[in-house]
Amino acid sequence: MAMCPLCNSFKVLEKYCPECSCRLDDSGKVSDFLDPYGHYNDNETVKMGDGYPNTAKDQICPHLMYCQHCGYNQVEFIKEE
Repeated sequence: MAMCPLCNSFKVLEKYCPECSCRLDDSGKVSDFLDPYGHYNDNETVKMGDGYPNTAKDQICPHLMYCQHCGYNQVEFIKEE
């Protein structure tokens, strides 16, 4: 079973804001951000409704990266291992 290395704290993603060069914070899975009760569902159910058509098939986990300084945000697709 594949697991997201960021969700399980195996790795840390270091990305920097293209607007102000500050380090982006990992705000967690996009599905957790959009649905505060989504973590109660199993992972496959969450992936069916996360808005990204290939997350289950490609075994990727969309994470919201956010800049505390300027408010920039982006989604990073993390390959599950």
